[in-house]
Amino acid sequence: MPSPAPGTLDPRGPRFAATLTSIVLAVVLITGSGWLLAAQTVVFALGAAAGLGRSPYGWLYRTLVRPRLQPPTELEAAAPPRFAQGVGFGFALIGTLGYLTGTTWLGIAATGLALAAAFLNAAFGYCLGCEVYLMLRLGEDRVRPAGR
Repeated sequence: MPSPAPGTLDPRGPRFAATLTSIVLAVVLITGSGWLLAAQTVVFALGAAAGLGRSPYGWLYRTLVRPRLQPPTELEAAAPPRFAQGVGFGFALIGTLGYLTGTTWLGIAATGLALAAAFLNAAFGYCLGCEVYLMLRLGEDRVRPAGR
């Protein structure tokens, strides 16, 4: 199956990743495992820095899931979900630091917020981080002088 054009992705991939992320974050909240959250933090970091296709969940989707599906009917820009991975990284990093330093309330709060965002994407296809990205881009366009 051919790869999407550069700068685009199959929108089912981020939703698959959000499902796996939701499961991992729920397990973190149930077990209080800072080390499991640290592993998820690395997954977010790879997705933000290298792109979703190069993250572990992107690899799983591309290798195990996508070959069994029909080609996507549409593609989406990769930048908003990549930004969302960066936001997830921030929350997961704060949560990891909370759990591993004994500030459990901080770990629970940050993990809960990350789980809420991941679940919105997994269950409803609503990417909160993507929406923030688009709002920031709109604001950037309003601030930029005309003609540039």
